[in-house]
Amino acid sequence: MQILTTREQIKQRIARQKTTLTIEQEVRNIIDRVKRFKDAELLMLTKRFDGVTLQALRVSEQEIKEAYNEVSISLLQALKDARGRIQCFHEQQKEESWRIEPEAGVYLGQQVRPLASAGIYIPGGKASYPSTVLMNAIPAKIAGVKRLVLTTPPQANGSVNAAVLVAADLCGVDEIYKVGGAQAIAALAYGTESIQPVLKITGPGNAYVACAKKLVFGDVSIDMIAGPSEVCIWADEQSDLSFVAADLLAQAEHDEDASACCLVPSLKYAESLSIEVSRQLERMDRKEIAKKSIQSNGWIAVVESEEEAIEMINDLAPEHLEIMTINPEKRLDDIEHAGAIFLGAYSPEALGDYMAGPNHTLPTSGTAKFSSPLGVYDFMKKTSIIRYKKEALEQVSDAIIELAKTEQLNGHATAIQVRIQEESE
Repeated sequence: MQILTTREQIKQRIARQKTTLTIEQEVRNIIDRVKRFKDAELLMLTKRFDGVTLQALRVSEQEIKEAYNEVSISLLQALKDARGRIQCFHEQQKEESWRIEPEAGVYLGQQVRPLASAGIYIPGGKASYPSTVLMNAIPAKIAGVKRLVLTTPPQANGSVNAAVLVAADLCGVDEIYKVGGAQAIAALAYGTESIQPVLKITGPGNAYVACAKKLVFGDVSIDMIAGPSEVCIWADEQSDLSFVAADLLAQAEHDEDASACCLVPSLKYAESLSIEVSRQLERMDRKEIAKKSIQSNGWIAVVESEEEAIEMINDLAPEHLEIMTINPEKRLDDIEHAGAIFLGAYSPEALGDYMAGPNHTLPTSGTAKFSSPLGVYDFMKKTSIIRYKKEALEQVSDAIIELAKTEQLNGHATAIQVRIQEESE
């Protein structure tokens, strides 16, 4: 891993990459064609990109039943265990409608309702992600979404990964379709003969999926525009080198664009960590992917103080932050920006990815400065409730009329005046 020792080097590595216009134009073309040709375009693009000729886009009930026979008993139990923990955490996020009476004759409130429909995108390609099904579907169902749709690319034989199907069934997903990429996002947003449109799209994906979500936003809601996954580890001289290296590589194996970095207190520790990363890398199953990630996006920064480390973390606003210092809670309140924070040597990111309970769909690329993890609140909408009685309206009428006339909206003023006049007459 590259070792950075100056602030300028570190700033250059924190710089973000943007989606290219070439990708955006290609994605725009895909979306337009799906809107025009619907199912036919989805089938054609599935054959082109996935090498699969499908007879039907929707996964059948029989395919779901058969998927249970393909997963091991231990995997099924692990999915159920994870589901329970994720449900327990997300149940705390539920919001209720409320009403208040701040003064006589005034009734105000907020009505909280679930979205009627939502779509989940689950990536395929280099790996399958049943855990991502759990993380997206569970908060949607807790929110009360009535129609929950999942899309994912088919495998080479035309099927969907069995673990993904089982996870979806365990979470009560209503419809599953064999379609991936930007075309899946277009189908969820605008609908085809087989796929009815949804109101919100969530879930991670590659650059094409992220770009498609950006382009359909406004016609539908989205959770976020996720970039490559990332981890930042803050270590000190007491941090176990093997733990730190393993967590960096766990991040790097996601894909070649994944980012793994570490803040350390000395050049000696940095050099030792770099050696340990190289040693562990040789034993990895996804060695080539992790190696490219580490070479392109992996770095170790030597920091002179806790203050410098905190400043860098808040500047980076990492998706995952692991604080593996001897007293990880000590400066927790100083961390302003991070998607999720893992405290101590025995709280690795992998724990959060699968079993801890908090959502692993997190803001990336610095967006943790203004965004939150996926949650039940993402699948809810709120409506304001306002009721004034005549006497209460009269109390504020002069102020409303003054403000309306200041903004030259005399029709607004008249709407108040006719009611007050009616009362005085």
